[in-house]
Amino acid sequence: MSPARPRARRSLLRGLSGVLVGGLVALALVLLGGWFYADRTGLPGPGPGMLAGHLAAAVAAVTAQVWVDRRTDRTGTLAALALSAAVVGGLALVWLF
Repeated sequence: MSPARPRARRSLLRGLSGVLVGGLVALALVLLGGWFYADRTGLPGPGPGMLAGHLAAAVAAVTAQVWVDRRTDRTGTLAALALSAAVVGGLALVWLF
């Protein structure tokens, strides 16, 4: 019975990090679309710095998530936890402060 519980916890952490990374990619794509729309209509929109930062963060997070998904040991689980914390922390710093 004890082997199933760590496996469930591992998949929950990996699933959470995957959802967060997917959300970061979606946010970067929405910002890209908003930038194109604002540029075409002359409205204020996200600046190039914010756009570049979000796109770079999304690429780095997807790369890290692929590495996390390929690791099935404890290191992969801890990396999924660290990746989740980095995505949430980074978004909180950019969007809340």
